[in-house]
Amino acid sequence: MSEITVFRARRILTMDPACPAATHVAVRDGRVLAVGGEVETSAWGPAHADDRFHGLVLMPGLVEGHSHAWEGGVWSFAYAGFFARHDPEGREWPGCDSIAAMVARLREAERGLPGNDPLFAWGFDPIYFGERRVTAADLDGVSATRPVVLLHSNGHVMNVNTPVLERSGLATANIEGVIRDARGQATGELREMAAKYAVYRAIGNPQHGLMAGPGPLRRFAALANRAGVTTATDLFTDLPDPVVANYVETLRAPEVPLRLLPALNAQAQSAADGIAKIGRLRALNHDKLRFGLVKLMTDGSIQGLSGRLKWPGYMGGKPNGIWNIEPAALREILHAYHAAGLQCHIHTNGDEASEVAIDAIEAALTRTPRPDHRHTLQHCQMADAAQFRRMKALGICANLFANHIWYWGEQHAAMTMGPDKARRIDACATALREGVPLAMHSDAPVTPLAPLFTAWCAVNRLTPAGRVLGPEERIPVAAALRAITLGAAYTLRLDGEIGSIEVGKRADFCVLGEDPDGVRPEALKDIPVWGTVVGGVPFPA
Repeated sequence: MSEITVFRARRILTMDPACPAATHVAVRDGRVLAVGGEVETSAWGPAHADDRFHGLVLMPGLVEGHSHAWEGGVWSFAYAGFFARHDPEGREWPGCDSIAAMVARLREAERGLPGNDPLFAWGFDPIYFGERRVTAADLDGVSATRPVVLLHSNGHVMNVNTPVLERSGLATANIEGVIRDARGQATGELREMAAKYAVYRAIGNPQHGLMAGPGPLRRFAALANRAGVTTATDLFTDLPDPVVANYVETLRAPEVPLRLLPALNAQAQSAADGIAKIGRLRALNHDKLRFGLVKLMTDGSIQGLSGRLKWPGYMGGKPNGIWNIEPAALREILHAYHAAGLQCHIHTNGDEASEVAIDAIEAALTRTPRPDHRHTLQHCQMADAAQFRRMKALGICANLFANHIWYWGEQHAAMTMGPDKARRIDACATALREGVPLAMHSDAPVTPLAPLFTAWCAVNRLTPAGRVLGPEERIPVAAALRAITLGAAYTLRLDGEIGSIEVGKRADFCVLGEDPDGVRPEALKDIPVWGTVVGGVPFPA
């Protein structure tokens, strides 16, 4: 029989209503054998006592239900975001507080590139600089000969220079998402998948190449460990064979402290081919890798002006956003995956996109009734109470992007949806009140992978200006902690394995320096993370 290890902590938050707090947890074969006090954990016989956490606090391993493993690879390129960020090695990248600062950052990166290799940069967000938009001429100032691609922080919009417009044919192509000026000339701003993929076809997709090697995935696992995350998603990937092979082998390594759930991009192939591919991939599953999720992309980004909004739309009469998949096509594709018994995670930012996704799920359930499907609306940022009531009635889950409140709340109030709609963005309190299963996420690398910060956003709803944006939508600390553990696990159909510290579940823990119940709500994001325990093995950050 395998050895039993008993971890003793200052306090253990279990997320189990039958035993909400404990001091000891016994582990055998990577699973929780007993939880409670010394009496409960000694009942199974002799055990190795591990007191390394005696002054620390354990809670279930945090579950990031919407992230992208590319967070570990994107740091190979220049960061051009507004806020300062830390890379996986802990280096701080200062923010770019103006368009001129962004251009200077790209010029510095360009000087280090060989030959005529493309320059990729990421994290940019022009909404912080008012109505001024970046043009190809701006990036021609970085290089007039080398392809330059600047991906916005939202991942849905990019800016390119003239060489990219010419190589891709987008200077003259009639493709939706190519922004043009009053003379009909392409400005170099490209919105959504059709335009972006034309660029990748011309100069290559950096994501595919990076994620085929073990380094970026290991860096992503290191970031997760630093944030207390033991289970994460890679929630939109074509899953080419080299990437799949890398995920299978790298995650099998015992020193990599992460469980990963990739979600297949449902729009990269026909539904029939996608269903067959998932069937093949599931044969490769192991205890730290789980294929089987499907991701559909409806609209785009609200701050990128490509999200789909209901009436009255965007402030100032800006045109509505872009459908990455038309509503009629969404119904057919979603039904195909639904009828095959697969779980769909559906990107919906604007409230029109949420309405269309809810309609599609309702239509699928009418055609093919299926209990406990757990289809999940991802982001779902502008959903109102009526939409949440429909979601509850149809068994739909919500994974809300609470970080948006901090990063773009002020901009949404002033420039996109208006102050009244902005105060109910990412309406966690409404979702809970209406009984919708709730998770919250970071969408890393869009915002940093840090579930305690995400919980802080939902609890406090503060903006950088010090405003409480929609105080009615604040939720208690306990509800926020549940959303980043058991709530997220539920949306991934893993609540029987992870998300709480209960007998039989995997021994995955987040180790904290302070008790979340014992600090002020404003300090939740500042609780130090010692590291994690994955399958009973401690991994200090």
